[in-house]
Amino acid sequence: AAIIYPIILTDRLEVIAALPGQPLRHYTTQLTKAEIEATISDAIKGLTSPRLRGDLNNFLTPAKAAYNWLIRPIEADLAQSEVETLVFVLDGLLRRLPMGALSDGNEYLIQKYAVALTPGLQLLDTQSIASEDFQVFAGGLSEARQGFSALPGVISELTQIEATVPAQDLLNLNFTETNVRNLLNSTAFPIVHLATHGEFSSKAEDTFVLTWDDRINASELENLLRRDNKNEGAIELLVLSACRTAAGDDRAALGLAGVAVRAGAKSTVASLWYISDEATSILMTQFYTELSKQTETKAESLRRSQEAVLQNDRFSHPYFWAAFVLVGNWL
Repeated sequence: AAIIYPIILTDRLEVIAALPGQPLRHYTTQLTKAEIEATISDAIKGLTSPRLRGDLNNFLTPAKAAYNWLIRPIEADLAQSEVETLVFVLDGLLRRLPMGALSDGNEYLIQKYAVALTPGLQLLDTQSIASEDFQVFAGGLSEARQGFSALPGVISELTQIEATVPAQDLLNLNFTETNVRNLLNSTAFPIVHLATHGEFSSKAEDTFVLTWDDRINASELENLLRRDNKNEGAIELLVLSACRTAAGDDRAALGLAGVAVRAGAKSTVASLWYISDEATSILMTQFYTELSKQTETKAESLRRSQEAVLQNDRFSHPYFWAAFVLVGNWL
């Protein structure tokens, strides 16, 4: 893996890069903070705005500019060093832009590299999921509840997960906080998959996951996921397939990572915005197919899943596949 650490200053963008077996390097783009943020904002709007995403160039033009800032200066060195994964420690508005969708003009970044985010390298436990105990707890809502819309793709999503890997599910009226707590306390699932509405903010009080009859807030979610018995091992992977980070919150991904880290989860997969129910189902089915092979990292499994959606003509726009990010341990 290579580590890429951009820092937005008032008069320039500084990037520190660490490639395997090489000294740290840094490179500079002479743009003001306002110019940098304007380009990033244009990219985010080009991805997510229904009005703008009809023309892919609305996204590709600023996405190529960001690629030139972050990747172009070390492009040749990355190729020579046989790097497979790019790990980003992001700053400011860059946290809301999915790095996998950056483009060199011909390919998206995820067509060349697996991509992961981390709030800080010291938080990482760099071990992969143990092959001998690959079980998934899958909970979710497909029906409309508490003013939130139905998610009909959740049934297919959970069915496909159970067909791919050993799993237990709680769906709809069975998906209550009490039932989730009882099941997680009785079985040490290494993977927890929640297919339900939710939002993650840098503010704990604005963070929640929807259940059948209630909302689980940030502190309740931490308590649900935390394992007091150290012999049970940590949750290796928390997947939030219909949640999103709070719109306009530059630090929401860090809030998401914080919940997971405090609960002891090593990695989290979640989306920066809410996407198509059907595209999510395709992506998640492929993700667990890749994970179940036990031959690739979490980041590579996500990369292949995103590429599978990208190859689908109906969902080739990065709006449909780029929203999902991996935060934490990428192995």
